[in-house]
Amino acid sequence: MSLGLATFHFNDPLMTENIQNQSRVLLALLSATGVLLLVACQRDSAPASTSKKPDAPAKTVRASRIRLMPVERTVRSFGSLSAHEQATLSTKVPGRLENLLVDLGSVLRKDEIIAQLDQKDYKLRLQQAEALLAQARVRLGLPLHGEDDTIAPEDTSQARQAKAVLDEARTTRERIRNLSDQKIISKSEVETAEAAYTVALGKHQATVEEARTQQALVAQRRAEVRIARQALEDTTITAPFDGSVQERRANIGEYLSASTPIITLVRMDPLRLRLEVAEAEASKIAAGQKVRLTLQGTTNIYSGEIKRLSPALDERSRMLRIEADVPNPGTLRPGAFVTAEIVINQKDMAVTVPNRALVTFAGIEKIFVLESGRAIERGVTTGQRFGQNVEIITGISAGDVVILEPGAVQNGASVTASIDESSDAPSSSLNHGASKPNG
Repeated sequence: MSLGLATFHFNDPLMTENIQNQSRVLLALLSATGVLLLVACQRDSAPASTSKKPDAPAKTVRASRIRLMPVERTVRSFGSLSAHEQATLSTKVPGRLENLLVDLGSVLRKDEIIAQLDQKDYKLRLQQAEALLAQARVRLGLPLHGEDDTIAPEDTSQARQAKAVLDEARTTRERIRNLSDQKIISKSEVETAEAAYTVALGKHQATVEEARTQQALVAQRRAEVRIARQALEDTTITAPFDGSVQERRANIGEYLSASTPIITLVRMDPLRLRLEVAEAEASKIAAGQKVRLTLQGTTNIYSGEIKRLSPALDERSRMLRIEADVPNPGTLRPGAFVTAEIVINQKDMAVTVPNRALVTFAGIEKIFVLESGRAIERGVTTGQRFGQNVEIITGISAGDVVILEPGAVQNGASVTASIDESSDAPSSSLNHGASKPNG
């Protein structure tokens, strides 16, 4: 029934015409939609350059041309100052401390009197020794006083007397011998003369030996006088070198035994700077190199010179111990902790840029270089810093133009540069000249 009805509708001429009209309209709409889609696709596939916006105006920046500049190479170290000489002055002889002429901080010159012991006992001992010396000199036949103790043993009065007796006995013996040869005197008289000569010879030799003994005694008495005089001089304690009193250790009126400390004396100029350098830098250190040092809490820079190096590294720390002499202008003190820079090369050439050209972000250091009117970002590796400048190890080279204080400059941005020629010239900051060295 339904099939017949459907057949009826398709066979109707009016219905067929309506369906055909609707199909034409639908095809026209589809064609128009396709054209619109094709145009849209062509627009989307057009080159990006046709839609690019015009460049922003070029930003004006200051720039500097990079050149090789002479710089100093230094090795940094930490150490302390100590006195160049330090001595604990003690008594050489016992006695009561009669006078102490210095106190803590006193400035002394060499041979200046520091303390005085009671001298009465030592003066009496010197007088006794001098009296014994005079007695020995008289026994030897010398004047009572004098410094020359030289005399021949044969020239003493006893020796001369014994020599005269010996000469007489020799003459008598010769005469007796002649008379005996002539059979004038008996043999017993000859024997008596021989015995007398032998006795006289022995006495002469004994006298000479006694004179030598007296000479030795005089020399002994002379030494005793010198010892007594030296003991008297040792009651006065003097400064062995220029310095200052670091510690006072005795008081007036105390009885001091021998070797009792009185004061501690330190030499303040020059001071001794003790440093340690790592094994990797040890081969660069040599005697005669200059040293700059600063103290904590001050900006003054002091200078010195390396004088002494240890012949070997410390086995535990692998550090090289060195010492430098530092002139003291009066403001340095032993025991101070210092930061030191050892100048190992004064005229090394390096690429440096002003600090204001360096940009640091998140630990990354970079510099903007001017290329074809644009700011190009470059990562760099920095080295030593020299006051207002920093050394660039990698990233740029001499001849490049770097932007100073780039601020908000973007990578690739168009810029107009005004080159600051004053930044090209070497400055004192390249030579660590933050302040004038003292001493």
